[in-house]
Amino acid sequence: MDQSQATVPLESMPWLLQATNENPWIGLIAFVVTTLLAVLVFNLGFAQKLPILKTIIVYVMLVIGSFGLWFLEFIFGAPIMAVLFISAIVLGIYRFRLHLHRKQNASN
Repeated sequence: MDQSQATVPLESMPWLLQATNENPWIGLIAFVVTTLLAVLVFNLGFAQKLPILKTIIVYVMLVIGSFGLWFLEFIFGAPIMAVLFISAIVLGIYRFRLHLHRKQNASN
């Protein structure tokens, strides 16, 4: 068999690559989900009030970085979406408890 005609079995590919092989839209949906989760984690944990131009630059860089994260999940099978989801939950709980703590201190 010629090397140029060798194919990789579908079972040895990462889950996202397998799913995209069956339905090409899944890759785009996974990128959008990765981007939305990255924006959510950024807003919950690190966002500050910035001027509009700086905010646009930050979000453009976040989308570019999300492409890198998506690529890691797509090609290597790294659990990026799961980690971003868990990070969003943890940061959401932290922000909620911080809100309750500040509300309690304000009432005293």
